[in-house]
Amino acid sequence: MAVSPLHCPSPPAWLEHVLAHFDLFLLDHAAAEKKAAGMALSMLSHYPDKDQLVTAMSELAAEEMMHFREVVRLIQERKLRLTADEKDPYVNEIRSWMRQGSEAYLLDRLLTGAVIEARGAERFGLIAKELEAGVVRRFYQSLARSEARHYELFLNLAFAYFPAQSVDARWQELLAAESRCMQSLPIRAALH
Repeated sequence: MAVSPLHCPSPPAWLEHVLAHFDLFLLDHAAAEKKAAGMALSMLSHYPDKDQLVTAMSELAAEEMMHFREVVRLIQERKLRLTADEKDPYVNEIRSWMRQGSEAYLLDRLLTGAVIEARGAERFGLIAKELEAGVVRRFYQSLARSEARHYELFLNLAFAYFPAQSVDARWQELLAAESRCMQSLPIRAALH
């Protein structure tokens, strides 16, 4: 798995809270996978002229829906039922940083996607380390690897479409802002 670019780790209290409220976490996780698939479809719809992005986002949407299906199976095995999606304060805060203007907006969409996926990779990895050996643990180990690939995918797309200096500078700005955001939000039984 790739080395995490994040400027700070998730607090131990987050992991403790998630493990103590794992059913709630699963419901949030399902919503996050569904929203990730929707975001990928939205991006390929908005940028049909960018062949590399269209291919990458169509594959990402399909993978995120497979993850959604797997989480739904876990939810149903626990005799739980999906709930209405709730706003994700972390994702909403990060998305609020996207600049206007078509080029700046595309760069920010790619880099905020990378930031969110990097945090997901870190958190799925933390969960996997604490779960008992078995199917659920292997699932979360697999998800941690997938999210790491996804953050690299978004970052590589940014480098494919924009000058390296612009990407590097904005990437570091967003990582610093994500660190401050993550540390300021209340702990929830949620992926973010």
